[in-house]
Amino acid sequence: MNEASVLKAIIEKRRSVFPKNYSDLPIKEEILAEILNSANFAPNHKKTKPWRLKVFRNEEKNQLGQKLAEIYKATVAPQNFLEKKYLDISNKISMSDTIVTISVNFSGLLPEWEEIAATAMAVQNMYLTSTANEIGCYWSSPGMIQHLNEFLELEENQRCYGLFYLGNVATM
Repeated sequence: MNEASVLKAIIEKRRSVFPKNYSDLPIKEEILAEILNSANFAPNHKKTKPWRLKVFRNEEKNQLGQKLAEIYKATVAPQNFLEKKYLDISNKISMSDTIVTISVNFSGLLPEWEEIAATAMAVQNMYLTSTANEIGCYWSSPGMIQHLNEFLELEENQRCYGLFYLGNVATM
């Protein structure tokens, strides 16, 4: 199989795989490193590399789940609060081996859309590398992420655009 055929096969195989389909097996450190490193090869104008990725595993991951549940409880109108959704937030995080927060650093050198687009391409690289390594993943952008700035220690010119869930695939 030539490189173009391999790339085509990976692109066609790429899917969002959700935490309910993840196994308990941890992602090997070298595979996770490869997935994260692939983001660095995304095209970006003026070489700003605007993506900011923060990795959450183990106890840090659980703290992120708790924070997201707290944000949900604090921001939803009392009449719209659903206990099941509140519990599902932490549960979905706990079913994942790794969560990567996806934030954009706006350099001021380029239009914001270019920095957002470059970040999306970095995430696509992570999707493709995950697929090539048979790791399930998906990018989620719940409204709660707009309240994560302090928790993620983001600077004024940075904004969180999502959560990238990762796990070894158990079932499909």
